[in-house]
Amino acid sequence: MKLRVLFTIASIYMGLVGLGLIFFPTAFGTGAVPPDPSVELVSFLRLWGSPLLGIAVMDWIARDLEPSRARDAIIIGNTVGFGVIALIDLWGSLGGGRPITKVFVVVHFLFTLAFIWIGRQNRSSRTA
Repeated sequence: MKLRVLFTIASIYMGLVGLGLIFFPTAFGTGAVPPDPSVELVSFLRLWGSPLLGIAVMDWIARDLEPSRARDAIIIGNTVGFGVIALIDLWGSLGGGRPITKVFVVVHFLFTLAFIWIGRQNRSSRTA
């Protein structure tokens, strides 16, 4: 897989999750959000959708960047972000979380591995 394709897939994924949290927070959180969530909880979920849209845009733009330290930073940021969420999903899954969490463990772990593997192959040749 090429880095451009990985950035495109990550951008679409993050955009969909961000939009889901913003426009459909209770449906998006089915099984984790109570049927009658407080206004504060809905606002909190929507709040977390916003930075995901920012990451989606960043990844979309990065897909066309030439090798650089900036692109390397975006790759590392994606690796860390997807790696941490994979670990949090695993933690939630082992702690009795929603069954769908197991799917997200796999999805986020695969994104992490892809950014490690493809990112290392496409690292810029520039050093500090």
